[in-house]
Amino acid sequence: MADVDMSELPQTPRSTADDDDLSFLDGEADLAAAILARLGGSPREDCQHLCATAAAMAQAVSERGVPATPVAYFAAAAAALDPLARAGAGGPDHHVAGALLAFLSAALPALPAAVVRARGHEVAEDVVRVLEFPSTPDSGVRAGLRCLAHLVSAVDKANWEAVEPLYTVILRLATDHRPKVRKQSHSCLRDVLLSFQRQAILVPASEALTRCFERFLLLAGGSSAVNPGVADEGPKGAKEVLYILNALACCLPLMASKPSNTILKYFKALLDLHQPILTRSILEILHAVGESPTLQLKSDILLELLCSLGLSVSSERKSGDEMASIARLLHVGTKKVYGQNRDICVVKLPLVFTSLGDILSSEFEEAKFSSVEAFKGLIDNCIDETLVSQGIAQIKARHNGLKSNPTIIEKICAILEGLLDVRYSDVWDRSFHVISVAFEKLGEFSADLLPEALKNLADMQNLSDDDFFFRKQLDSCLGSAVAAMGPKNVLEILQIQSICAENEWILPVMEKHIVGASLQFFLRDILGIVRSMEKNISKLLKDDKLFSAKRAEGYVYSLWSLLPSCCNYPCDTSSNFRVLQNVLCDTLQNQPELRGIVCSSIQVLIKQNKEALSLSREEDFLAEDEISKSERRAKECYTKNVAEENLKAICAFSSKLLEVLCSIFLMSSKDAIGLLQPAISEIASISDKDVVSKFFLSSIRKLLEATKAVNAEPVGDNSMQIEADSDTNSMTRALLLDFAASLMPGLAAKSINVLFSYVKPAIKDSDSLIQKRAYKVLSMLLKEAEFIERNLDVLLELMISSLPCQFPSKRYRLECLYHLIVHILKDSSTVKKREIISSFITEILLALKEANKKTRNRSYDLLIEIARTCENAGNDERKENLHQFFGMVAGGLVAGQTPYAISAVVTGLARLTYEFSDLIGVAYKLLPQTFLLMQRNNREIVKANLGFVKALVAKSKAEMLHEHLKGVVEGLLSWQSDIMNSFKAKVKSLIEILVKKCGLDAVKAVMPKEHMKLLTNIRKINERKMRKAKSSEDGDAMSMASGATRQSRWNHTQMFSDFGSDDESDDPSSTQHTVTSRAGSKASTRLSRRRQADKNLLEKFIDHSTSEPLDLLDQKTVRLALKSGAGKKRATQDDDEEFEVDPEGRIIVREEREKRKKKPVSHDNDEVDGRTSVRSQSVKKRKTSSSGWAYTGHEYTSKKAGGDLKKKDKMEPYAYWPLDRKLLNRRSDRKASARKGMSSVMKVTKRLEGKSASAALSANRSGKMKHKGKK
Repeated sequence: MADVDMSELPQTPRSTADDDDLSFLDGEADLAAAILARLGGSPREDCQHLCATAAAMAQAVSERGVPATPVAYFAAAAAALDPLARAGAGGPDHHVAGALLAFLSAALPALPAAVVRARGHEVAEDVVRVLEFPSTPDSGVRAGLRCLAHLVSAVDKANWEAVEPLYTVILRLATDHRPKVRKQSHSCLRDVLLSFQRQAILVPASEALTRCFERFLLLAGGSSAVNPGVADEGPKGAKEVLYILNALACCLPLMASKPSNTILKYFKALLDLHQPILTRSILEILHAVGESPTLQLKSDILLELLCSLGLSVSSERKSGDEMASIARLLHVGTKKVYGQNRDICVVKLPLVFTSLGDILSSEFEEAKFSSVEAFKGLIDNCIDETLVSQGIAQIKARHNGLKSNPTIIEKICAILEGLLDVRYSDVWDRSFHVISVAFEKLGEFSADLLPEALKNLADMQNLSDDDFFFRKQLDSCLGSAVAAMGPKNVLEILQIQSICAENEWILPVMEKHIVGASLQFFLRDILGIVRSMEKNISKLLKDDKLFSAKRAEGYVYSLWSLLPSCCNYPCDTSSNFRVLQNVLCDTLQNQPELRGIVCSSIQVLIKQNKEALSLSREEDFLAEDEISKSERRAKECYTKNVAEENLKAICAFSSKLLEVLCSIFLMSSKDAIGLLQPAISEIASISDKDVVSKFFLSSIRKLLEATKAVNAEPVGDNSMQIEADSDTNSMTRALLLDFAASLMPGLAAKSINVLFSYVKPAIKDSDSLIQKRAYKVLSMLLKEAEFIERNLDVLLELMISSLPCQFPSKRYRLECLYHLIVHILKDSSTVKKREIISSFITEILLALKEANKKTRNRSYDLLIEIARTCENAGNDERKENLHQFFGMVAGGLVAGQTPYAISAVVTGLARLTYEFSDLIGVAYKLLPQTFLLMQRNNREIVKANLGFVKALVAKSKAEMLHEHLKGVVEGLLSWQSDIMNSFKAKVKSLIEILVKKCGLDAVKAVMPKEHMKLLTNIRKINERKMRKAKSSEDGDAMSMASGATRQSRWNHTQMFSDFGSDDESDDPSSTQHTVTSRAGSKASTRLSRRRQADKNLLEKFIDHSTSEPLDLLDQKTVRLALKSGAGKKRATQDDDEEFEVDPEGRIIVREEREKRKKKPVSHDNDEVDGRTSVRSQSVKKRKTSSSGWAYTGHEYTSKKAGGDLKKKDKMEPYAYWPLDRKLLNRRSDRKASARKGMSSVMKVTKRLEGKSASAALSANRSGKMKHKGKK
């Protein structure tokens, strides 16, 4: 068999789809009618024969007068098949027999089991006879095999003698020379063996398949040497071996264990033949065996095969597919052997890992990917605690002087460390991933098992970015090491005792990945480094090394930044928080720049312990399935008992912490309050209520004293001293009120009422700062449903009586209204008060038009949250509640009297329609009123209604748009207004959306004739875009990528702005804005682009993952920032020059000579009447000059004589007439204008010869002026 070239042998098709598969007929009541309906029009000959047979069977059933059931059709087909089988090979047309078998194979699956057992033996004999006819077509043979498989599966499986003849026929055809017949036989063998599972008959069936395989192996492997008469059968035997192997790919996992083991023994010899086709077939079989959960094989045989394949990777040249298959097989097979016999498997693990490393270093991408997946799977499943503990014990014994060979886990770790060699430099990113998995698996033991890997990773940090492209993956791998072995072990292995330029990379890595460390590590190790560096800073300052001192201060701050990370599930909170709180209090008092770090650390500590108490471990892990193993291990240590002990330790020092934070809070600036408040709230939430009440009452007393001082201030005295005192008192009151609100999580109900009693008059305070703080505190109080329920009437009266509020308080007032609205909508007992909230909803709607972006965006969010509350109020009435709220909002269209109010209501309706698909149908009912409102000559209302239509069209499906297409198109194009020209682009964009969703023909059918030009223009633009996309090589790919990544999100500017900017004035009576609308739109677009570029430049240097600004200690980043900043400065200088604009909005361009002589022009805007503004909108686009522009050469003009002057350090005198870009314009009139200007220059060349450039051009201009004067 070794002399046979297996690649030249015909292969069994690997597709599983049969061209004559009749499975689509399953479940059909009338089989013959279904065949005629589905295949009656097919041109294929076998389908036509099948239809003729179905018609004959239907006629036979009809003549017998029985119902057309599967049993009747089966009886008719069996009766028709019997005489054909008895007639022999010389019988009637062979296609009839094939069609009858096909019809029978379709009828058998629908028969009751009792019918099959009663008539199955007779029909099976007839089928076997027909299959033996050489004239039976391939389709008939395949149908006969399906019949036999079904009959074998349905008969009594206790009698192997009755099944064996039929099974033998199927097995014999498994090596048939016809590929499709072989494939059908393999499929039938699989179905038969599947039906034999857990039956005694499975063993003889498996043995029969094994004997068949052995017979063909003998035939192919040397039987010709014994019997010369069969020498020419060698190649045939080789073919049969290959065919049987193809069958085993699907059958071996279903066979009995003993015959399967017998077959596996032959695979080693077949692999030694080094035939790619044989190897591929065996790999497929072994992969199927490895994935089979039920098949139990001899582990030593399977493991020997796996090792043989693994060794062949380095010794033989293999294709990418083979390597990928071997990697997948090593993964699946090794896991199976490990599950059956762990002891013999772990011994071979180093060999398997070495083979996977060889595959990883190959040049094939698929093989690399499979290797990495195999590495990860084996590390997770085959490296257990026993292996690790043996390795750790051996390492400790070796430290004590005992000599020993490396353990299995040490060999594996050495192989993994080898993945960082230069040999793997092209796949280091994948190596980092594998080693990260190993770090996470080994946990803290990785410090003993993988120290060299950590050192190699640290050495790679010194590689330059030009030569190293995997910095992000490297940092992630080092982060896995920090999380797994702990930061203390990392610093010890890398021998880092101080921070310098060579090891500063460790700080961001540790800050991001520390989890489950100890507080003692920060108190001893990190603070030890901090103290030594602080001493070094003082020395540097004495030596006037300011830059080094500043750099060291940055390192100190970065070291302190590790405190929140060390508070991430620390393992010793209860024992070491006593020492830590002394450090925290001292730092809060003496180092203001570190207060934010300290406060965030306190929050992390308290929050994590509170979560551990409130959530069960299973719920916590279900909520965070993507967390790393290191974080999961740290969380597992936080049981409820541990969390209670930790909180008890923190609570013991809460009074001291609150005292320090209170003293700092009352002296802090506005920016520092945001850092201190969350920490105070977290401490108050776990502290004793008496302790919190003491601080609260103290702050309330001070607050009342400050309020009395403000009320006692003299009125009418305008001295600066009294004004300064007033500002100081206001700031003090605001700070005290914020501090009292921060204590709310730990206050009792009585204290809450005291706070509310102070907030009620403060809401009406004339001081905007106090009013804003009061609304903020009230919004915090309203988060508790019990508080709202107790004080609902008082709150409603307070909200009504406190109008109007001052501008800074608007956002927090909206928060208060939201909580009240939601409570009333949820509580069924407050139905009578729902009329009150309509005014609150109107206030939220009016806030949608606020100039302040934060207030406006928050209004949108509150509107959506209220709608979601209505939607989730009840499962049965969710749509009804949502529609009621939508109707409540729409009611503002009737109540609204001003354009401002109407546009606000329409804006809210647009936002709700865009968010909730259930409201689209209701929103279409508002279209007539929308188009009616657009008839008003008001810019604000028109803009809002067009935005509503755009939101409705954008979120509607094509089917619904088709229903309302005519009304939408006519409504958009039929309204007439003086300001319609301002919204032409908006209307055009809406028509374009309709064309994209409904198609050009549908829109054309409803488009008014007078607007057909608009549709033609849209069609031409789309065709131009398509041509441009097709002309580019990556056009299609880019469009697909952009379409796949596009996200549908609400954008206020895009939805309601007519010129793409939301900052322009909406007042239609503004004459100046209307006059300069055209020129101003271009200028504003240019300025907005510049602002966006500046914003992008700023965002480029912000780390969004940590929300931190640019690190000025990073030299590379600073150089890049300065380089980009210089470019931005140059661009700003170029664009700083303002345009000169005439009263009608046209830009005036002057020559340099005229600019120097130009006098300032005063524009009196009062002289421009309203008619000018209207006329300017209707003025057509001016034609550009025919001559373009030119350099006149005036710098070289002599004042005393003719000709030009040569100047020192300057170029010789010159002037030029540049090419006009209008030459590239498609319009013929523009091209003619450009050619005319160029030709005029060429014609006067001789006439101007000998003159200076300046004189020539000035003469040319004077000639033109004379010509105009004659006219």
